[in-house]
Amino acid sequence: MTITGAVSRASLAEAKERLEAVIPSADLAALGSDLFSVLHLIDHEHGLRRAISDPSRDGADKAQLVTALLDGKVSPAALGLVADVVRLRWSKPSELSDGLEVLAVNAESARAEADGRLDELEDELFRFSRVVDGDPALRGALAGPALPNDRKLGVVTTLLEGKVTPSALTLVTELVLHPRGRSLEGGLAEYGRLVAQRRQRLVALVRTPVELTEAQRTRLAAVLATAYGHEVHLNIELDPSAIGGLSIQIGDEIIDGTIAGRLDEVRRRLAS
Repeated sequence: MTITGAVSRASLAEAKERLEAVIPSADLAALGSDLFSVLHLIDHEHGLRRAISDPSRDGADKAQLVTALLDGKVSPAALGLVADVVRLRWSKPSELSDGLEVLAVNAESARAEADGRLDELEDELFRFSRVVDGDPALRGALAGPALPNDRKLGVVTTLLEGKVTPSALTLVTELVLHPRGRSLEGGLAEYGRLVAQRRQRLVALVRTPVELTEAQRTRLAAVLATAYGHEVHLNIELDPSAIGGLSIQIGDEIIDGTIAGRLDEVRRRLAS
């Protein structure tokens, strides 16, 4: 879900502003799911996607087309937002679809935020990604071709329904049933980043051999926030192989203070 075209990036920024404008009055329990449903339709119907992303076609005409298709099938807020999205210009058809996916995830984030559960949502996506990463059988069942979608849905429902926020259940289900070319872990990480952006926060993956106390977590978050100039959310992963110290990854940057990391560096220097 990487939007690289300059035109598409500008359109996505405008689409996000329009989403924020409808959130206060929208049915947030329906908005994200409706946007995902439209995304599935556009991904499946390539002719429709080309038609509504055609830069030579009048924006009002494209909006009229999707309104005729979707009226009465999705919530009014979702219908109005999709009509706005197709009026915008997109560098290529796939980036219109990617933009809709971003809006759907943002809508689910807003739903969790309205319930005071945005932090929970972020943590739940991370924890589920760790569960999947550590259980090859589960990963194979959810991401492999052997199980049909209805059985995958049953597995996700059994594992998560009533145990996580409704938004987490929606987002995990979306990634399992509609991976859009991504690994399950990759999709969860991507959605986690979008959720974190709801508060313009950075996400730090902290690997440590022992559990951190609440005071240690608070101090570490404060130090990183000062260093990076943004609030930082910590995802803690226990890693006994680290031996001691911390390894912190923020985006592509890795701060490795573990004994294992220092030993690896010594080995690299000796080998050079």
